[in-house]
Amino acid sequence: MLITVKLDTPKGDALIDITEQIRAVVSESGVQSGLCAVIVPHTTAAVTINSGMDPATPDDILADLKRLVPTRVDFIHQYDTPADAAGHIKASLIGNSLTLPIDEGALLVGWSQNIMFYEFDGPRSRQVQVKIIAG
Repeated sequence: MLITVKLDTPKGDALIDITEQIRAVVSESGVQSGLCAVIVPHTTAAVTINSGMDPATPDDILADLKRLVPTRVDFIHQYDTPADAAGHIKASLIGNSLTLPIDEGALLVGWSQNIMFYEFDGPRSRQVQVKIIAG
């Protein structure tokens, strides 16, 4: 079973909590035991797990990613813009997929863990592909 979750992202960089959308896909699948693969099919976006406890966490993460990979005009590859080139690097650092266990029909993540979608070149219409594998 493959489900596509659609997102419209804001301008610039953003970190969007998609935990509830992924949980809904798992619940609707009816799978009691297996795996949930979360895949981002974009080169300037990424996905990871991080704390959802403090609403300021995304601000700190994005600020440090901008510090590590600032948008600059001297990138060698600039198909679109310098922001696009910086987005490619940030997405490579974070990664484009997660694989999470499903047990008793529920997604197994820690009590403070949330699934976060990274946008590095918004605004965009994005997709997150969710593959449920029964096991």
